[in-house]
Amino acid sequence: MYHPANAEAWKIFDQTYPEFASEPRNVRLGLATDGFAPFSLSAAQYTCWPVVCYPLNLPPNAVMKRQNMFLTLVIPGPEHPGRDIDVFLQPLIDELEILWSMGIETYDVSLKQNFNMKAALAYTVNDFPAYSVLSGWGTSGAMSCPCCMDKTKAFWLEMVINSSGSTVTGSSCRNTIGFELTRNHS
Repeated sequence: MYHPANAEAWKIFDQTYPEFASEPRNVRLGLATDGFAPFSLSAAQYTCWPVVCYPLNLPPNAVMKRQNMFLTLVIPGPEHPGRDIDVFLQPLIDELEILWSMGIETYDVSLKQNFNMKAALAYTVNDFPAYSVLSGWGTSGAMSCPCCMDKTKAFWLEMVINSSGSTVTGSSCRNTIGFELTRNHS
């Protein structure tokens, strides 16, 4: 996929919401988030979760440019937000809901006129641990694949790592592998 506009999901969205799709100035947004430790690993554990939005309506070479992204919020530590991430995201969700349902009057410089711009959150970009926090979907275990859900053909992996009995076990699906370090006590 060269650009999200080429994706099947974009085309299905256009068919499902033709009024939104008919206005080319309406904005489709991507959202990216992930946690990181801003201090060295030897310091006390502390995490920070920036949440960045970016417009997908731009040409492919401009979508992910720094000047076209906007930092919507920063979720401070000391630990990752976990199930409380929705509390931090609620102001952003409220604004996105307004942009989707009512829109906002915006000035179009090229046409020198106002128009009602709407926006839709089209995609999120994150790794699987961040996906788990953002969506509330557990990304480990027998139903770790968010696409397959309960129809997954997951299988359990087990491999002895060393003579002390440490093993790696986990589940695997066509797109995901979740591992959990365990110790044999035999």
